[in-house]
Amino acid sequence: MALKALFLNCTLKKSPETSNTAAFITQAEKIFAELDVQTETVRVVDHDVKFGNSSDEGEGDQWPAILQKVKDSDIMIIATPIWRGDRSAVAKLVAERFDGIWDEADEETGRYPTFNKVGGVMVDGNEDGAKKAISSICFDLSEHGFTVPVNAFSYYVGKAGPGPAYIEAKGDRHYFTNRNLYNMVYNMAHLAKVLKENPYQTNVNELNKKAKKISDTQE
Repeated sequence: MALKALFLNCTLKKSPETSNTAAFITQAEKIFAELDVQTETVRVVDHDVKFGNSSDEGEGDQWPAILQKVKDSDIMIIATPIWRGDRSAVAKLVAERFDGIWDEADEETGRYPTFNKVGGVMVDGNEDGAKKAISSICFDLSEHGFTVPVNAFSYYVGKAGPGPAYIEAKGDRHYFTNRNLYNMVYNMAHLAKVLKENPYQTNVNELNKKAKKISDTQE
């Protein structure tokens, strides 16, 4: 069963500038290759992605093309560096743009086009903030319709306090990070196969009607 994984690299550095996040992604790609999962990476900052919360912010907006790659994939990983103790501004922009997926729900079932896709997160940096970034992104992924498997994350931050980042610190040889990376990749691939064979049957529209019957408010 052919699977495809898409990485959204949310570095602040435009190509061809060296990106520690890109190096971290390369390590994950090697593991996906062990499972015959095809991979592709989009460095978001290389594209003109407009601010907003729809799937298309009009002329010149290149988010629709990135979103189409997400729709054509089975697995999506948000990969972000840590800035000021949290995910990058680019990762936050991506989360805001994914809000547009709510308006793309299937008319009959109410399911988003992301309902049978698996989501995960990778974080790298040289300061605290990995777990905060992971928790925020995992919540966003779930709210935007992705299925998040067990241990769907990996991170590298090095020792406490600013220090060498992933490449200089040889993060690709760091056991804790690689252990989490293997768990992330294998669990994501497993769940993606499960969802291909047994996609969600949830009728969100019918469930919304049930919720309204037992509620006194409209929102």
